[in-house]
Amino acid sequence: MNFKSRIIIGCLLGVCTLQVSAEKTYKYRINLRDKAETAYSVGSPQAYLSERALERRERQGLKVDETDLPVCRTYIDAIIGKGASVVTKSKWNNTVVVEVVDTTLIEQIARLPFVTKTKKVWTSPDSIPARNPERRKEVTNKFSKTDNYYGQAYRQIAVHRGDSLHAAGFKGEGMQIAVIDAGFYNADEMKFFKKMHLLGIRDFVNPQSDIYAENYHGMKVLSCLAANQPDVLVGTAPEASYWLLRSEDDDTEQPVEEDYWAAALEFADSVGVDVVNTSLGYYEFDDKTCNYRYRDLDGHYSLMSHSASMAADKGLVVVCSAGNSGRGTWKKLTPPGDAENVITVGAMDKNLVNADFSSVGNTADGRVKPDVMAVGVSSAVAGNDGTVSRANGTSFASPTFCGLVACFWQACPWLTAKEVIEAVRRSADRADAPDNIYGYGVSNIWKAYQTELKKRK
Repeated sequence: MNFKSRIIIGCLLGVCTLQVSAEKTYKYRINLRDKAETAYSVGSPQAYLSERALERRERQGLKVDETDLPVCRTYIDAIIGKGASVVTKSKWNNTVVVEVVDTTLIEQIARLPFVTKTKKVWTSPDSIPARNPERRKEVTNKFSKTDNYYGQAYRQIAVHRGDSLHAAGFKGEGMQIAVIDAGFYNADEMKFFKKMHLLGIRDFVNPQSDIYAENYHGMKVLSCLAANQPDVLVGTAPEASYWLLRSEDDDTEQPVEEDYWAAALEFADSVGVDVVNTSLGYYEFDDKTCNYRYRDLDGHYSLMSHSASMAADKGLVVVCSAGNSGRGTWKKLTPPGDAENVITVGAMDKNLVNADFSSVGNTADGRVKPDVMAVGVSSAVAGNDGTVSRANGTSFASPTFCGLVACFWQACPWLTAKEVIEAVRRSADRADAPDNIYGYGVSNIWKAYQTELKKRK
């Protein structure tokens, strides 16, 4: 979402009933010293990584290492023994998030010999808006056809020559894409997604929630990728397989959302996903003392950026939105857009002119960002009612390009994740002189494919 718009879902949908929290609770991130007491080993990764995930790594010559080992169960049990409940954990960061009512328990946990740091990352809100129980009635699925296969999405695909790649038979078949977002409102009722190969859904914010009743943002993002209604709206990877993962809690803006996101990314890795799209980002929080600074944009300071920077070493390509802060005082990228070895996408219009809201680079350590540009002005997306709508934001530039990355990798399966990222950059129109607004420019995904084919011969 990148510019936290503070969408109060219930009010937007005409449902203003509030659910009141009964008791104030708090969540803390606990950093752990090591994995010395793990019951797992790098020699037996089948216990915590799927066969597909291991095949993906083997194909790229990547080894399982200690960061892949699950968090030590004995440490978790000791934390639970102090009276805290575990919310989520991250093996890559070796952290556990716990929830407590009595904050003095955190002082006890901090004294455990394997704990190196504790940080409050969430305070329960006084109330949250109710979700719309009548949401399905909004969907009309009424639309008119065009004389173009892609419908109103044609231009946002053609600027990258994605239509040429599709015509060659590469529409994402066999590729797995995870969409990490805020919710997928009404996506289960829309004709646009009836042909979508859905692998599964997970909610890392509230496992009991209905992700199709949560925020609409992820649904619009998903439509840029997976919509498959010929002559009306077709996305950039209509034949790929999808995991829908919710990590954004739209009711508040707190650092714990980075922990949810990290858990979602690790889940995507563990099930064998190839490409991840995330149109979420954080630099400003309800607690202003948690806000990021320009010097923090080094690819690792943010928990989210640190996790994203590890993804390519696990064999995944992460595609993320640059952020929508170009008009404001921040202006810069939104983490994880500063991460290393990810494809950060800025927004432009259909005439290839950058959007003034699109966040700019470079990173604090001098790396070129954004990486590439894609259409994020008046993007063709699915509306809440199942019709074709329009939307602005790097949130939609990212998935549009992400789908093409998946199709390109399908066409060139011998490439590693890092080679895919480099090929995308090299195919862009400013590759010889990248800057902090356009990055490497507008990628020609057909050119990237042709180049890799020639190298292969």
